Amino acid sequence: MPECRTDPSGSAKYCINSGKSEGNIMQIDYPYHINSNGKTADTDDDDHIRDLIEQVLFTSPGERVNRPAFGTGLLQQVFAPNSDELAIAVQFMVQSSLQQWLGDLIQVEGVDVENLDSTLQVTVQYVVRRNQQRMISQFAREV
Repeated sequence: MPECRTDPSGSAKYCINSGKSEGNIMQIDYPYHINSNGKTADTDDDDHIRDLIEQVLFTSPGERVNRPAFGTGLLQQVFAPNSDELAIAVQFMVQSSLQQWLGDLIQVEGVDVENLDSTLQVTVQYVVRRNQQRMISQFAREV
């Protein structure tokens, strides 16, 4: 029987299956949208984990109801003066937030944060705990 939990962002329910295909739980795609059938769009396991990472990265603490510590505050760092020390601090902050909120789903191996003109680009290298698959995902936001 799969072990089911609500994901850290509170947006969907996920189940950890022990290799068996007992019942599928719908994983809502992020950002929320309607698919071509007029129903809530869903996504696969790997994309759902990527969506969760994006939510942790670009949510500011205090933005989520009943989860005041959820997020990184990464977007606020865009306006801070660039320095090597700040870059290291931001990378540490992002990595620790990902471990705190998604540590049961992924193992973070590396984080790279770049501030390019008006775009914040984050690269996260991680291992999906469910299948030990190594992934690299890039995220970008205009500010």
